[in-house]
Amino acid sequence: MVFFTVYVTGDMHGDIERLYDKEFRKLKKNDVLIVCGDFGYIFDGNELEKKVKKFFATRKFVTAFVEGTHDNLDKINSSRVTVWKGGKVHRIEGNLLHLMRGQIFTIEGNTFFTFGGGESIDKDIRVEKNLWWREEEPTPAEMAEGAKTLDEVGCKVDYIITHEPPSLVKSAMLLRSGNADRVNKLNGYFEELDRSLTFKNWFFGSLHEDKRITEHHTCVFQKLIPIE
Repeated sequence: MVFFTVYVTGDMHGDIERLYDKEFRKLKKNDVLIVCGDFGYIFDGNELEKKVKKFFATRKFVTAFVEGTHDNLDKINSSRVTVWKGGKVHRIEGNLLHLMRGQIFTIEGNTFFTFGGGESIDKDIRVEKNLWWREEEPTPAEMAEGAKTLDEVGCKVDYIITHEPPSLVKSAMLLRSGNADRVNKLNGYFEELDRSLTFKNWFFGSLHEDKRITEHHTCVFQKLIPIE
């Protein structure tokens, strides 16, 4: 029997230094690293980026991410769609995977519901299809499909992986830190899911903290949190 660990981490933003972090070095053969959005290493296709992509693709562990608001969705969505652990993924290359929206994956006996995306607060000053992609904001059809997927499993999963949190969690974090409240329709959608689902923990990365917010909601950034 092969034993491995599933880890969850937050936004990596294409930061090369993250690959040398002692947290990152704990990953071993057959482990799975799940990134809660803003992976960032798939963006403009430069030579360094190609080398980093090859690095992830050839590791003994699997790196699987949901998209955030700093990922090139044209490149990601052009990758081959396949099935991994029971859910649909874009296989970027080798052991580098993109976890598609509204999917449920069964990994090491636990179920994970994934739903990437968000809304860039600075999208008005970005250039569409260069630094901002309209597709980062999920469509009503995608949200409906996600809800249907959850209905089919009795609204019960072990873990939820997103970039953005539910609206009440986001508002509380922003107000606590003295920032203006800025929830969007995706936060509202997640709030509805939060009220109707049974789950152990909800991991999200958009607010760049390593902190357990409530008993069932964890903001993750640089730490690698093992799934027990």
